Amino acid sequence: MMEYKGYYGAVKFDPELDQFHGRVVNTRSVISFYGSSVEELRKEMATSVDAYLEVCEEQGIEPERPYSGKFMVRVPPEVHRDIALAAAAEGKSMNEWVGEKVAGHVIDTDR
Repeated sequence: MMEYKGYYGAVKFDPELDQFHGRVVNTRSVISFYGSSVEELRKEMATSVDAYLEVCEEQGIEPERPYSGKFMVRVPPEVHRDIALAAAAEGKSMNEWVGEKVAGHVIDTDR
């Protein structure tokens, strides 16, 4: 993954164009870029993200924040109960408790 201003791009090789194609993955807006080298991909990703932010500003649109800090997880009722009890036992909210547990197990994305 490549990162620029909090936006992450995933890159694949496009054999038809004989180039790498990247797409920002943490927004619903389509932000893509192409390049033949890592240096070119980084430059083109930055150009594409900056262009997206500029268009948003020109149109008075709030750009999509890459991540809001909220996500919904569905678990079986007994797991919900166990999380609530574990959080309460530590004097924490379920959000705080789950956030700490998840953060301790997330793979670093080479930020």
